[in-house]
Amino acid sequence: MQKLIFATNNQHKVTEIRSMLGDGFDIVTMQEAGIDTDIAEPYNTLEENARTKSETIYKMTGTDCFGEDTGLEVYALKGEPGVKSARYAGDGRNFAANIDKLLHNLEGKADRSARFRTVISLIINGKEQQFEGICTGKIIEEHRGTDGFGYDPVFVPDGDTRTFAEMSLHEKNVFSHRGKAMKKLISFLSDK
Repeated sequence: MQKLIFATNNQHKVTEIRSMLGDGFDIVTMQEAGIDTDIAEPYNTLEENARTKSETIYKMTGTDCFGEDTGLEVYALKGEPGVKSARYAGDGRNFAANIDKLLHNLEGKADRSARFRTVISLIINGKEQQFEGICTGKIIEEHRGTDGFGYDPVFVPDGDTRTFAEMSLHEKNVFSHRGKAMKKLISFLSDK
C-alpha cells in the first residue's frame, strides 16, 4: 500500500479523495502526520498554489505527497472567483458568503456557464508531476441540496440536472473535477 501525505487541512477534500482511491493507497492527512501548519496560497495560478503545498510538505517530511488547488471559473465574470474561490468574500473562507457574492455578481447575466478546475501536484521521490481535472456546468440562481461543500449547492454539472450538493459522494465523483484529476494521478502511480 502506497503512503501519500495529502497537503490539506480541508476534511471535505480528504473524504472525497479517500473515497476515490480505495484500498491501494494510504492517504495520510497533515494532522495525522503531525503537521500543524496552514500552507499559504499566495500565487495567481492553481498550478503554483498546488506546487507550493506539495513542496512544503515534502521539504518538511521527505515523504511522497500531493497537494491540490481548485477554483470555480465563471465565464461571465472573466474567470472569477478562480484561484480566489475559497476566499472570494474575504479571508474567512465562508462558503455561504462566497456563494452570496457569486450570485450577486451574476445578477442579470444570461451566461451562467462555469467550470471547476483542479490541479494536483504530486511529488514522488523528489520529482513533481501535475494532473488537471475539469468539470463544466452552470451556476443556478438558488441553493439546492445539503451535501458537499463550497459552491456545490449552486453548481449543476453538464449531463445532470442536480447540483453537486444534491448528489451522493459517489455520484459527484463521476463528474467531479477533483475525481478526474485523481484518476490521472492513480493511472500515473499504477504505471510506476
